[in-house]
Amino acid sequence: MTEDCILAIDAGTTGVTCLLVDHDGVVRGGGTQDLTQHYPQPGWVEHDAEEIWRAVLTASAAALAASPGLRPVALGIANQRETMLFWDRRSGEPLHRAIVWQCRRSAGECEELRAAGLEPEIVAKTGLKLDPYFSGTKALWLTRHDDRLPRRIANGDVCFGTIDSWLAWRLSGGLHVTDYTNASRTLAFDIDRLDWDEGLLDVFGLDRRVMPEPGPSGSVRGVTVSTDAIPNGVPIASLVGDQQAALYGQACFEPGLIKATYGTGCFILMSTGRERVHPTRGLLATVAATPGGDGRRYAVEGSIYIAGAALQWCRDNLGLVASTEEAVALAASVPDSGGVVFVPAFVGLGSPYWDADVRGAMFGLTGATQSAHILRAALDSMAFQAQDVLSVMLESGLGVAELRVDGGAAANDALMQLQADLAGVPVSRPQSVESTALGAAFLAGLAVGFWRDEAEVQGLRREVLRTVPAGRRGIAAVEYERWRSAVAGLLRANLAPG
Repeated sequence: MTEDCILAIDAGTTGVTCLLVDHDGVVRGGGTQDLTQHYPQPGWVEHDAEEIWRAVLTASAAALAASPGLRPVALGIANQRETMLFWDRRSGEPLHRAIVWQCRRSAGECEELRAAGLEPEIVAKTGLKLDPYFSGTKALWLTRHDDRLPRRIANGDVCFGTIDSWLAWRLSGGLHVTDYTNASRTLAFDIDRLDWDEGLLDVFGLDRRVMPEPGPSGSVRGVTVSTDAIPNGVPIASLVGDQQAALYGQACFEPGLIKATYGTGCFILMSTGRERVHPTRGLLATVAATPGGDGRRYAVEGSIYIAGAALQWCRDNLGLVASTEEAVALAASVPDSGGVVFVPAFVGLGSPYWDADVRGAMFGLTGATQSAHILRAALDSMAFQAQDVLSVMLESGLGVAELRVDGGAAANDALMQLQADLAGVPVSRPQSVESTALGAAFLAGLAVGFWRDEAEVQGLRREVLRTVPAGRRGIAAVEYERWRSAVAGLLRANLAPG
């Protein structure tokens, strides 16, 4: 007997995960495939777009093979948002490796545009800072380093897109689309009008003819054709940026609900409803996901570049452990970091500091420092960075009553307890920490009538952990002040002449 399901594709930074989700919101099968990280120069990060496509096929085939009795009636795509790519409109061939959201190569372009006085207009229209993190500055860098690209853009014979657009193009055989959440991360999208802005497109060397058609996150944009792994004719029913997908997967539909995703980076989003909020001191305004309609829903965001990637760095670059699992276990073997503070600013600091030039450091090393202390400091830095953002949200009058968490590191009970102690609010973890894929699945399912409405979807969220502030709050506060002092010292050093 065949049972209907939704195929969710989570095309993340370090790999692709594909899940099959049934009508009860239960993950019934899955497949994963790692992605190669390319670092051609310090501060540069790239992906092979064809490898991303192959990873989607491999992970989808694995998920479907593991559950032969399930039939996908729709698919949804969640993706690393600011990673961008140009490809040939006729052949579909990528013109270069995809430039990943972590890449800092366009810092010079940002400084130039800031000196020209363009940042206030960009903030007003897009809700974003002028930072190498976002796609538009990467596009501008490319137009200046590929002599043929400006002419090809002017002729309209190339396509620009984030990874959702690239995958929709390949899955559909040539559909060039995106959703409002991904478009809102390019620096060229007016989040009040929900449309590309001609003036900003020109600033970043782009043209409307090469841009994907934006639309609501949950809407049928086409169907699959000619793939080896996914059946033909499956509706492509959601495209959504990964962090907005996680917000949706956590059922944060109403204003004031907030989620934190602990993955490669850490991203904290609070739903603000149909009215755009203009946040203060280092937070961003962004578009939140909606299941069809006019697509008008907003969020406030804090973006942290390095979270789980700090443990990976300890594993791969320092060789302290052989696996991430070993890193977590060794970090748990000591009661605290022994006074070590690890600021993993490998590619600068995001919210609330927005300093692209500062670099990482470790403080408090002594003759008694062991590998376990460094790993514990790396783990604790996730909670400290999240608290930096939560503190600003509280200062801005955005109340935080509960923090809903997901992502791989959210499975660490000790980390979640530290987060609760720092924030002073309960931390709620769902049964599945794959909220990004679930968000894409829920949006796709609503678009094709698999689920009735958001009330039904909200009932699918199952909480398995509620961590409340404990007696260790005073100790956590002392450790956090040590963190704040370390970050302040780094920022001051970065501003020092010479």
